[in-house]
Amino acid sequence: MKSRIAIWATLGALVVVAWRIYISATLSNSLGTDGVGRALVYLTCPIAMAGRHPQGFYFVLITNAATYALAGVVAETMRRYYLIRSDPK
Repeated sequence: MKSRIAIWATLGALVVVAWRIYISATLSNSLGTDGVGRALVYLTCPIAMAGRHPQGFYFVLITNAATYALAGVVAETMRRYYLIRSDPK
């Protein structure tokens, strides 16, 4: 289960890197102030909702990885619980 949690945390870090590359490549405010782009950022990177002022890249990276790891703990625990409960032995 530890490796699955590490995969979740790595995914969270990769999401931040992907958004950073996308925003740097477009060189403009392509996400807009509202809309689908902003909603995707808030959905995939919850730390973006925490404040209106800019945050450091590494802070966002670590925080998002921790958030995804926590979500992974919940998801994997529920998966394991329901896998055991549905086993007809």
